[in-house]
Amino acid sequence: MTVWDDLVGQEKVCEQLAAAARDADAFVTAVSTGAPPPEASKMTHAWLFTGPPGAGRTQAARAFAAALQCVSPDRALGGVPGCGFCDGCHTALIGTHADVTTVAAVGTQILAEDMRDTVRKSFTSPANGRWQVILVDDAERLNEKSANAVLKAVEEPAPRTVWLLCAPSIEDVLPTIRSRCRHLNLRTPSVDAVADLLMRREGIEPAVAVAAARATQGHVDRARRLATDPAARERRAAVLKLPLRVEDVGGALKAAQELVDAAAEDAKALAEELDGKETEELKAALGAVQGGRLPRGTAGVMKDLEDKQKRRRTRTQRDSLDVALTDLTAFYRDVLALQLGSRVAIANADAQDALERLARASTPEATLRRIEAVAACRDALDRNVAPLLAVEAMTMALRAG
Repeated sequence: MTVWDDLVGQEKVCEQLAAAARDADAFVTAVSTGAPPPEASKMTHAWLFTGPPGAGRTQAARAFAAALQCVSPDRALGGVPGCGFCDGCHTALIGTHADVTTVAAVGTQILAEDMRDTVRKSFTSPANGRWQVILVDDAERLNEKSANAVLKAVEEPAPRTVWLLCAPSIEDVLPTIRSRCRHLNLRTPSVDAVADLLMRREGIEPAVAVAAARATQGHVDRARRLATDPAARERRAAVLKLPLRVEDVGGALKAAQELVDAAAEDAKALAEELDGKETEELKAALGAVQGGRLPRGTAGVMKDLEDKQKRRRTRTQRDSLDVALTDLTAFYRDVLALQLGSRVAIANADAQDALERLARASTPEATLRRIEAVAACRDALDRNVAPLLAVEAMTMALRAG
């Protein structure tokens, strides 16, 4: 196994990153031995990974980070960095490497205060790794101030610092930042490739793996969760019943409330899992005495953590809603395919009866309007419209469509 094995359907990208990792390794080796660095190199100080949801942007960036930190003896004998089992690879992949820093949006934006320490760290030499790696997930969520902080760091990086930015598309990143990055665009992997990964890596039964891959249209993480988590399958099944429950005003409003409540429950479950652990760890780090009483002057630190956790709960709820809306969009696309007699494979074969019923009861024009209503709901959530208000507007539009 190597660090590249889980990048499904991204052979070209893997080749480019492996070549860059090999040149990066040669550069560090030359510097450490006092030899002149290679004249030509496929390595650069900033990379931008783009691609549709589920393509594996963050996985590709993390695999590259692991390859840059690889300390396998085979690497020194001419092998490609990224063995997947050495200490450098392992700690980079699981997120504990001291010289691999990951930044992700806690709320709907990456704030300047979230980037301050990371930018400062980017100007320092690696502590014990071969490179100082800064991985920015959700780079499209950088606000004006945090983006400017990243720009300054990318413009004049330290010699052994590399920035890895991940975003849905190149247009989602400031032109001044993307012009300083090498761009890699990932594609959506095929259903067969995702199903093969689930069978190979997760031991999923073939029929279940294919159904999960097809239902999520090649989204690797969602396919894995759908194949392994019964609760995820139950939530999806509930979402696919929604189109048949919005025939009257009462049904539309009730369906909206239930969808928002389910997303809130998801956020609450994650918060219970993470918040308590974070709070106890911070209290211990601050020197809390028996009974939980904190030393003087630490209340502000605890308040910052509470604010961060609140922003994360908000984002988690919106992300959960977005998954449901993605499933809903796929449902209506299947309806449209049936109405138009398309030969495209149906994503939601397990909801065939509901698809055919809706296809017979409406027109392609009405289905397109419903797809637009779901898209409008997603846009409203991105603009921070109250979730219940946005979803109610959508379910009423689905009824009127």
